[in-house]
Amino acid sequence: MIKLQNVKRASWIKFSIAALLFVLWVIWLENFWFLLGLPVIFDLYITKFIPWDAWKKTKDGSKPPAWKEWLDALVFALVAVYLINIFFFQNYKIPTSSLEKTLLVGDHLFVSKMSYGPRIPQTPLSFPLVQNTFPIINTKSYSEKPQWDYRRLAGFGEVERGDIVVFNFPAGDTVAFLQPNPSYFNIIRQYGQSRLRGSENGDYQNLPEYQQRLMERKLGADFVKNNPNDFGEVIGRPVDRRDNYVKRCVALPGDTFKIRNNQIFINGALFEEPEGVQHNYHIITDGTTLNKKFYERLDISDPERYAGRQGPYYSLPLTQSMVDEIKKMPFIEQIAIAESEPDSSGMQVFPYSKNFPWSRDNYGPVVMPQKGTTVSISMENILLYERVIRNYEGNSLEVKNQQIYINGEPTEEYTFQMDYYFMLGDNRHNSADSRYWGFVPEDHIIGKPLLVWLSLDKNKSFPMNIRWNRFFKYAGE
Repeated sequence: MIKLQNVKRASWIKFSIAALLFVLWVIWLENFWFLLGLPVIFDLYITKFIPWDAWKKTKDGSKPPAWKEWLDALVFALVAVYLINIFFFQNYKIPTSSLEKTLLVGDHLFVSKMSYGPRIPQTPLSFPLVQNTFPIINTKSYSEKPQWDYRRLAGFGEVERGDIVVFNFPAGDTVAFLQPNPSYFNIIRQYGQSRLRGSENGDYQNLPEYQQRLMERKLGADFVKNNPNDFGEVIGRPVDRRDNYVKRCVALPGDTFKIRNNQIFINGALFEEPEGVQHNYHIITDGTTLNKKFYERLDISDPERYAGRQGPYYSLPLTQSMVDEIKKMPFIEQIAIAESEPDSSGMQVFPYSKNFPWSRDNYGPVVMPQKGTTVSISMENILLYERVIRNYEGNSLEVKNQQIYINGEPTEEYTFQMDYYFMLGDNRHNSADSRYWGFVPEDHIIGKPLLVWLSLDKNKSFPMNIRWNRFFKYAGE
């Protein structure tokens, strides 16, 4: 009797703990329909009316076969990983050098979704740990139905200026499957322009700029569609199934952002750069060949990429401290930053308009879109806001006789429905970032990298490829 009472007491304690955690989770979700799950928890621990584990039991009462135990453990693990991946942490591997020296190619990160609040998944039916495509078989890892609206749960804070942020690639809403990089929209724009460049087509030459861009996109889209062996199928992806990117947030909603001679200014004040920021520098030696030891001494990433080059001219990504060290070397005759100057075409960077003749190193000023803020829109600035209005905020946008129509209504202004951010890589001259594809909407924000749990150098073989000094390194350093 005493033993039976102890068992019942233990069951009630377990139920109480489980029920409390479940109720707190429901309050966090702000969806009280989930409270209907409490009777299920009560039955699991107390009444046990439904035989939840009946599928594992054998007729003679013997121990269930090993495969059932393994299947049970696998299902539990998948559910646990799925929930952890949605609400708490996500693994991310650094694929490119855009954030060197802060984060290196081959770094594996724990990304905290609690830092900014996790998103309720917009495509809830997806396979855990696979972003959008199963490897090898190259099929979708998610179901497009059902689709839920964007909603973010409470987190520990908001995105701050200078944060390293993981986000879904905004321009990844449409993808040429075999060529996901550069973005589909840059591909069709470039192919369309190449076919119209120097064109004597009077219709094209006399069109307003926005109409020219539309014509270029149509030609480019037709080219991609007619060459499936090169580009593959053109597919659309929901927000949370777009590829993951990681960059540094340099401008917040409402900020006035600009770059002048490679220096960033926010609201007129110079932005304090982290020490690891790199720019490309042109170097001229006295004829001395820079060898592998030179690159290793300066800790230049991927030295094999440069070691075979013959002097005296070089172009290298360097931090300021590396530049200061190189200047002291007797065989260096000249070192200068590689700076791109704006031109009248406006085709160097987003929004690819002659009305915004900016470059990689001289950009803006541009005021970041902020939720609730209204801006004037015209044929002169529509390319700057086009993707925000149509692609990110789901409105229809048309231009008829130089008049802009949003959702079928003529208008000269627009009020933003979301906040937007400007993201840059620390490796400034080797980063595909907001300068090339525009603003990052708030619903694309995933989380903040916390620490490096594994780091592997792709240019070395095991075990020399393990960067032991980076294990459990804070990702923001």
